[in-house]
Amino acid sequence: MTLRSLVTVLSLLALSAWAQTAATPPSKGFVDAMRGPVPIDQPTKPPVLANNVNDDQRVPRNYEWQPPVIPHRVDGYQIDKNFNKCLDCHARAKTDFSHAIPVSETHYMDRSGKKLDHLSTRRYFCMQCHVPQEPARPLVGNTFEGFDALMKKGAQTPANKK
Repeated sequence: MTLRSLVTVLSLLALSAWAQTAATPPSKGFVDAMRGPVPIDQPTKPPVLANNVNDDQRVPRNYEWQPPVIPHRVDGYQIDKNFNKCLDCHARAKTDFSHAIPVSETHYMDRSGKKLDHLSTRRYFCMQCHVPQEPARPLVGNTFEGFDALMKKGAQTPANKK
């Protein structure tokens, strides 16, 4: 391959890569489900947040290994590298006083499963997994039953009774 043809091929590749990354404006009349009719280059107003559940009642899980949802308001909680407001009540050393559910033992383990004497840094930011409960109607039905309920149901079937 000659130098001239190599330069031509590389130029065409660069041009096609640039053309693919160029922003394509949406077609006229397009409405984004999340933004509404607001053009992409203009800011939108965030939706008004409804009142979160604030009854401190445990909420059943919707699927296996679902992180528990937060059954109280967390507006204004400071959770950053310097401080974690959740640990004021949920740290294992403070739950006798606060009567809050303690942070799971799994949050005190490193990646290899070694137990730590402090909260693992990868589990420090609670709201990466745990979210406040919203009193919203479910979008789809859910018939999930946890492991304990299934085991209890299995023990009651006629085939298991002898």
